[in-house]
Amino acid sequence: MEYNMVPISSEDREAVIDIFNHYIENSFAAYPERKVPYEFFDLFLRNTVGYPTVAAKDENKNVLGFGMLHPHSPMPTLAGTAEITYFIRPEFTGKGIGAAMLGYLLEGAGEKGLHCILANISSLNDGSIRFHLNHGFEECGRFHEVGKKKGKLFDTVWMQKLL
Repeated sequence: MEYNMVPISSEDREAVIDIFNHYIENSFAAYPERKVPYEFFDLFLRNTVGYPTVAAKDENKNVLGFGMLHPHSPMPTLAGTAEITYFIRPEFTGKGIGAAMLGYLLEGAGEKGLHCILANISSLNDGSIRFHLNHGFEECGRFHEVGKKKGKLFDTVWMQKLL
């Protein structure tokens, strides 16, 4: 399968939110309890200003997945650290797209001068935890039972990769 990595643009609004909403409704990977409207895309764009974003697109420019970095904190002393997030259309998981998006975002992080990337993952998302461990992230913290979705409590697992 061929795909390209490009920065997220406003034309990706519906595809990005449709992917995000899939994970809201069908998993613990996205934290909201209910689907978000397309206007939620504007929040993604605001939170990522000045940071790398990525859309994996096939030859027909269909969005297969998306990812982004955003500041971990507004404090200048923490400016070298960013949080990462990405989601892939379920039918395209396990095909290397996540690893390619991660590589693209880490390259952009290096160019921006970042040195620490954090991932905030639900403890009920074993696949994401394994993915991050397999790509050089280490668990650096865990907040026990801080989330509740679909009536189930979950931990937030913090993982980090130093660049």
